[in-house]
Amino acid sequence: MTLTDAQLERYSRHIILKEVGGAGQRKLLDGRVLIIGAGGLGAPAAMYLAAAGVGTIGIVDADTVDLSNLQRQIIHSTADVGKSKTRSALETINAMNSDVDVAVYNEKVTASNIADIVRDKDYDFVIDGTDNFPAKFLINDACVMLKKPFSHAGIIRFQGQLLTYIPGEGPCYRCIFSEPPPPGAVPSCREAGVLGVLGGVIGSLQATEALKYLLGLGSLLNGRLLMYNALSMDFRTVSFAKNDSCAVCGKNPSITGLSGLIDYDKPECEMCK
Repeated sequence: MTLTDAQLERYSRHIILKEVGGAGQRKLLDGRVLIIGAGGLGAPAAMYLAAAGVGTIGIVDADTVDLSNLQRQIIHSTADVGKSKTRSALETINAMNSDVDVAVYNEKVTASNIADIVRDKDYDFVIDGTDNFPAKFLINDACVMLKKPFSHAGIIRFQGQLLTYIPGEGPCYRCIFSEPPPPGAVPSCREAGVLGVLGGVIGSLQATEALKYLLGLGSLLNGRLLMYNALSMDFRTVSFAKNDSCAVCGKNPSITGLSGLIDYDKPECEMCK
């Protein structure tokens, strides 16, 4: 791919980085990133990936824009209230950068559709921008089985956390958190609140991990959990190893094959009872 004059100007601050250059920018334009959740985390991640020139960005979300979202979900505006989040995100990205092909999935990820969504554009990297444990465990399990790298993140009140999974190179999310907490055990952002800027801080870090992966640069948060406290302005990183007893990536996994994926928010889920 030869960069056009407009692209050379648009991405000039990337291109002058010796670690990126024209070859790296072409990698980004050829890159494919799936973002599950167009909310507090997915919104800034999508905008920075689009600005960086990631050529294909998938957006998965079944919700519509609500006025209460606008305190942190910066890809949406007041005029978007009532629209589907996928349409709002598509329009914002299209207005920002016509180099980006946006694929939208106006649906909730489930055990029956997540593999098809991830495979749809043969995505290189997945960003978990969801806000609930059932979805996070489902994304982890599917990405492990599909051998897809992904970035997990979560935010609540004044705190955020982040880790990256690389297939065959380190532990997965389930190696630290073996199963979802019982319903109601951990409050949601709707219940506990969240400082709006937390989504920007952590979501931008997720975009950073995706860009580094596509470019083959630096060290990813593989086997490391990064924790951020906005009140103390403190970043801490805790290393963790692969858990041989992990239900999905351990030596004798109990969840095997895509047919074994579990919708943890379904009443019939045995592990949630």
